[in-house]
Amino acid sequence: QVQLVESGGGLVQAGGSLRLSCAASGRTFSSYCMGWFRQAPGKEREFVAVIRWSDGLLYYADSVKGRFTISRENAKNTVYLQMNSLKPEDTAVYHCALAPITSWSNVVNPLKYTNWGQGTQVTVSS
Repeated sequence: QVQLVESGGGLVQAGGSLRLSCAASGRTFSSYCMGWFRQAPGKEREFVAVIRWSDGLLYYADSVKGRFTISRENAKNTVYLQMNSLKPEDTAVYHCALAPITSWSNVVNPLKYTNWGQGTQVTVSS
């Protein structure tokens, strides 16, 4: 059974940094993509970033490009989201999620993801 566990959220001032982690277990992930999404109160779930596990190919939402970095550590089956220059509008619950590699052409669509973590709260104060 696939399990995704996020950690690393918290409260930070605007301009600060946080690193989120997503530890995955339950299968081999070479044929999958790992994405990060976020959801603020009253808003729809929003794509943030994704990495293709097999070759490390990356894709970012325009809103975080240049500030956030997604990476993976294969030996630990863990994906990271380094968030720098945080803004109050980055405040949300951040979820990691797993999608099959065949969904790469539409990785921004949350419906393509089959497994989700429970989420970690990120709050950025102004």
